[in-house]
Formats: sequence, structure tokens, C-alpha cells
Amino acid sequence: MSGAEPPFFVYGTLRPGAYNHDRFLLGRTGAEEDAVLPGALLHDGPGYPFAVAGPGRVAGALVSAAPGRYGELLGVLDRLEEPAGYERLLRQVVRARDGAHVSAWVYLAAPGAPLGPVIAGGDWFGREFKDRP
Repeated sequence: MSGAEPPFFVYGTLRPGAYNHDRFLLGRTGAEEDAVLPGALLHDGPGYPFAVAGPGRVAGALVSAAPGRYGELLGVLDRLEEPAGYERLLRQVVRARDGAHVSAWVYLAAPGAPLGPVIAGGDWFGREFKDRP
């Protein structure tokens, strides 16, 4: 993977095992590894979560495109995420297996996104809600 093709950090319905993973990522990824997005809070949304900057961390997966599929993967994710209230930004993500800091595309809540309650612990798979601060 070249520096011009950063991986993607996914934290909700696109994570391995979640319902949108196979619909949108299957066959387009070359590697998927557990990772954490520091400096972020996870909010519930209308059937999918939103990450925003804040004092916490969000659990997810670092996803790299399969060889020759980067442009396709980028297009598929932009078409899915941007109309749903996300904006794509480069952020530092921590890879779980070795603690390495990796620059990755992350789809964060865009201004005006319908944020629900904060998901305590920052893990969409282990959702427990807490009141907003």
C-alpha cells in the first residue's frame, strides 16, 4: 500500500461481522485489523453510529483496499457515507496488534448529523448508552 492510499477506519455497520460489511466491503479489502480511534466519542444514530471529536476512543477496524481496488472502495464508501451525514477526514488511528499510529480515512459526523446518545465505551458492538454531557 502506498502513502497515497491511506486505509479506512470503520466503526459501525461496516465493521467485520456487521450487516453492511459484506454488502459494501466484501471482495474490495485486502486486510482488516482491529484498531482504535483516540480523541473521539461514539453516538448512536438512526440505525448506525456517528463518531465526533471528544474525550474518548472509538473501537473499530482498519481496512485496507485489495490490490487495484482502492478507487472503487473509496467511491463506494463516499457514496454510502456522505449522504448519510458523514464527512471523510484523515485521522491518526492506533492499530491494536502493535500500537502503531496509522493515518486513515475516517467518516465522522458532519455538521447537523442526527446525533443520539453517547455510546459508553465507544464500541458499536457492545452498545451501552449514557446521557449526553
